[in-house]
Amino acid sequence: MAKPAKKKVEKAKRPKAVATRMPTAAVEAPAKPAKKKVEKAKRPKADATKARAAAPAAKPIKLAKAVRRIEKRILKPAIAANDSGAAGVLERLWGVIEQRRVTGNAATSHSARLLARGTPKVAQKLGEEAVELVIEAVAGNREATISESADLLYHLLVLWVDAGVAPEEVWRELCRREGISGIAEKAARPKVLVRLAKTTKLP
Repeated sequence: MAKPAKKKVEKAKRPKAVATRMPTAAVEAPAKPAKKKVEKAKRPKADATKARAAAPAAKPIKLAKAVRRIEKRILKPAIAANDSGAAGVLERLWGVIEQRRVTGNAATSHSARLLARGTPKVAQKLGEEAVELVIEAVAGNREATISESADLLYHLLVLWVDAGVAPEEVWRELCRREGISGIAEKAARPKVLVRLAKTTKLP
């Protein structure tokens, strides 16, 4: 009766040993992929650091500075004109012509020479420039029209200097007329202008 009892005890012990081995195998299996995941996660960081280190080598700042210098040189006249307004350019030119009238040398300054020849010559030159501008405008020459317009404005300023008229006086008159109908302004003109012009077809 005692011998069969021993065999039963040995058979019961065997499953316990197998049960303990199974969890160990299950724990060891997922350990290998965990190492691979850590290695893959590190690679993008290394690439990011390399990209950051390589960025200063391109040096885009020098190109930007060169572009800004070129733009500043090209746009500087336009910026100056916008800061002081279009009237500022004419006022500065009027000041130069006035200075030539006072201290200019007729041998070296066109403005001084023209003013020295008297009001009739100054007015004649202004009329010639106006005719040249009209011819270019009618012909449709855009660039020539711009150039002749600048010449006309210059000789108009010479006429102002010769007549003792400051640009501010003309600006005030333009401001006074602003918002007034051209027909109403024409009707309000003194009749002496009509008599001097000997025509009623005034603009």
